[in-house]
Amino acid sequence: MTWTPVIDPGLMRAHHARLGRVLTIKRTRHTAKQIIRKLKTAEELIAQGMFLVEICCFIEVTQPTYHLWRQQYGGMQAQESRSLTQLQKEHARLMNLLVEAELAKVMLKDLA
Repeated sequence: MTWTPVIDPGLMRAHHARLGRVLTIKRTRHTAKQIIRKLKTAEELIAQGMFLVEICCFIEVTQPTYHLWRQQYGGMQAQESRSLTQLQKEHARLMNLLVEAELAKVMLKDLA
């Protein structure tokens, strides 16, 4: 009989190089406001000379998540994030309208 480890999909594991151990981070969804707040905290800690691994543990995200957030939200203010969210919703709505119009064209062409 073999032993199979049970993996909780709600947990992420990050290897801490300086401590030499694996840290477990609980998966959560963050709002844009929370992401911007955590990025500002990270920038302050970087200015104080902390290592990125320690900062990611402090703000409770993995390094890939941190880098993804920096790419998407870097230098953004809370108001700008709201505008970005509104633009994304508007874009999705317009894409749905475009798809519906294309489907209507195809259906009319099939009827003709």
